[in-house]
Amino acid sequence: MRRGCYIGRFQPYHNGHQRVVTAIAEEVDELVIAIGSADASHTVDNPFTAGERIMMITKSLVELDLDLVTYPVPIEDIDRNSVWVSHVESMSPDFDVAFSNNPLVIQLFEEASVAVEQFSMFNREELEGTEIREQMIKGNDWRSRVPDPVIEVIEEIDGLTRIQRVSRSDANGE
Repeated sequence: MRRGCYIGRFQPYHNGHQRVVTAIAEEVDELVIAIGSADASHTVDNPFTAGERIMMITKSLVELDLDLVTYPVPIEDIDRNSVWVSHVESMSPDFDVAFSNNPLVIQLFEEASVAVEQFSMFNREELEGTEIREQMIKGNDWRSRVPDPVIEVIEEIDGLTRIQRVSRSDANGE
């Protein structure tokens, strides 16, 4: 049995993440989905709570109907890179390999002697959290970039209003 760990902020969970999980499912029997910056929410960069992201991910994975056991695990930021991997490991079920394309994450896991595998990005220009959040703020199409269950969660929590509101400045009546 092989268990992997896929780390991301998932702000929001989108179709690129969905494709990555599908690809990782070919490599592992079980997958820890480490939800980074779990302590951050209600900001432009991190509009959704860890619980809301767990809902997005869990409902989206049910839709995929993969033969894959998953464990969504919130990981709070600790702002100490030298001990970050041990923090992730302390919050997660044991895993054999980490999946990431983030250069810092790769460096930290390799320094801790944890195997790291990279994966192909899918349509990165459109399927990137910053771009999706920007489209949400502008009132443009973002729904085509996320799985239907994510749309449902964002609508349930009125997430569109939240991100648009927290993106405004209080200067000059904006």
